[in-house]
Amino acid sequence: MSAAPAEVLSLRRFGDDQIVTLAKLVIENALQPIVEATTGAVFGYESLMRGFERLGFASPVELLDRAESAGQLLALEHLINSRAVAAFANLPDFSARTLFLNFDARLVGDEGDIVDRLVNHLKRANIPPSSLCFELSERFDSSNMPDFSVLVRQLRLAGFKLAIDDFGAGFNGLKLLCDQPVDYVKIDRHFVSGIDKDPRKRHLVRHTVNMAHVLGTRVIAEGVETESEFLVCRDLGCDLMQGYFIARPTTHLTELQAVYSHLEPVGSIRRASSTLDSILIRKEIEQLPAARESDDLDSVFDLFRLNPRQAFFPVLNANGEPRGILHEYHVKEMIYHPFGRDLLKNRIYQRRISHFVTPAPIADLDTPADEMLKIFAGMDGSDCVILTENMRYAGILSASSLLKIINEKQLKMAQEQNPLTGLPGNRAIRDYVQHAVLDGDRARYFCYCDFDDFKPFNDTYGFQKGDLAITLFAALLRRHFIGEEKFLGHVGGDDFFIGIDGCTEEEIRAVLRRLIDDFRSDVRQLYSPEHVSAGRISGYGRDGVTKDFPLMRCSIAVLVLPEGLVLSDGQAVSKRIAEIKTRAKESDNGVVLEPLDRT
Repeated sequence: MSAAPAEVLSLRRFGDDQIVTLAKLVIENALQPIVEATTGAVFGYESLMRGFERLGFASPVELLDRAESAGQLLALEHLINSRAVAAFANLPDFSARTLFLNFDARLVGDEGDIVDRLVNHLKRANIPPSSLCFELSERFDSSNMPDFSVLVRQLRLAGFKLAIDDFGAGFNGLKLLCDQPVDYVKIDRHFVSGIDKDPRKRHLVRHTVNMAHVLGTRVIAEGVETESEFLVCRDLGCDLMQGYFIARPTTHLTELQAVYSHLEPVGSIRRASSTLDSILIRKEIEQLPAARESDDLDSVFDLFRLNPRQAFFPVLNANGEPRGILHEYHVKEMIYHPFGRDLLKNRIYQRRISHFVTPAPIADLDTPADEMLKIFAGMDGSDCVILTENMRYAGILSASSLLKIINEKQLKMAQEQNPLTGLPGNRAIRDYVQHAVLDGDRARYFCYCDFDDFKPFNDTYGFQKGDLAITLFAALLRRHFIGEEKFLGHVGGDDFFIGIDGCTEEEIRAVLRRLIDDFRSDVRQLYSPEHVSAGRISGYGRDGVTKDFPLMRCSIAVLVLPEGLVLSDGQAVSKRIAEIKTRAKESDNGVVLEPLDRT
């Protein structure tokens, strides 16, 4: 058996009581960046243990388990966390970042010492508690720890942020999310790996994101290793990203960057143009003044005094992130009690704003209005949805404002319907395409319909019969395409759009051919018997020359987006469809299906 490397300080030589002493010599803290999903900007760092292998351990977990059995877990955790905070404080931009620290649930019961030590250490480093987030692992069943809720409350009241680590891969992540007011959920790598190719994973992550946002919790995708995983997680609503695609952990702080250049084109890609929802939401947003959880309660009394009609205010941490809302009834007893203010000033009472904050649903400014309504409805009794932009507070939407947005959207869409066919117009078509290109759960088909040789018919028979041909086609569309997975739109004139998802190419070809055959048959009734008998009509072409044209038919160009393909640039659709349209008009049967990237 070969000897162990000379640099390995084996505990067999020194004994378990020397764990912390040896750890001081070899353990290092590596920092791994966590970035904002929509911008790619660095939001914070997770502290990860390095050097454990030099003590003869295969993983940090093994070292922590040994320390726990030797009664040295608290001392080891304090050593690791103190060094992480010291490294964080040396970063040039630490005041705008968050440090994520792993917390071992087996320390429950010692929380007073842990919290007091950390608060004092942060004061010396001039770091607000809101710059630290403790990750609560699912590795241990905290439901069997009676003091766990006490610890969580104590950490939160002290101003620290909390995250559930490895969500979905441990004991009781859902229970933690339900029972504890956590700030972040870190989706386990298992659900992120290959998510661009796995609709089951996308389904689970999408619903996890929606569930978390209803509870006022942000979502971090862990272990993002490819650009495709980054894009899919971002488009499913994940707020933050962490993984090798962004940057690997490093013990060399000089390697950390404020901006990672390869993320700029990925993170900065937003929708090509503002959707109707986005425009309406920005018009209705109410920018209420916010309280800071570190403020004293006198400042809250001033807020209510200066805004007598306002029943609540959002509460932010020192980093400008929403923590929830503070309602008037939370402090009303103190306001109206004859000794209320004196009691609040009493140091023994020690009540701060954080003691009165309650969670509220959170949504990004670019969240569709329908999804925002679901988020709001899911949090029964909430006064508002807190809106954020780039993770920071942007304003609120009240229930009345949200209903106004929904009603205005419906009215706007009704106004934009084509008056001849009653089908949605160009804005609705564009919004549909922008949403569909981001949803790779199923195959999608964008069908662009155009009449062949419509001009000579219109010139010969007049606009009234031309309108009859258009309404005839619209009626056929409604007959052939029924269901929520079908979208019908009228681009204008004799141009129509059909959006379909979840079908096979064979099914699409079959229904489109039936549509073309039915239109070819029905439109003949609009021609004179002479023209029907001849099978053609004379007229002027676009070049002004008189020639014969066949009777009208419809050609349909179909752009196919296969399952799993997610696009951030909807402009690629327009460019590709123009090529397919030409081939559809030249084809014998009038239907051409082609993928986005033609090989």
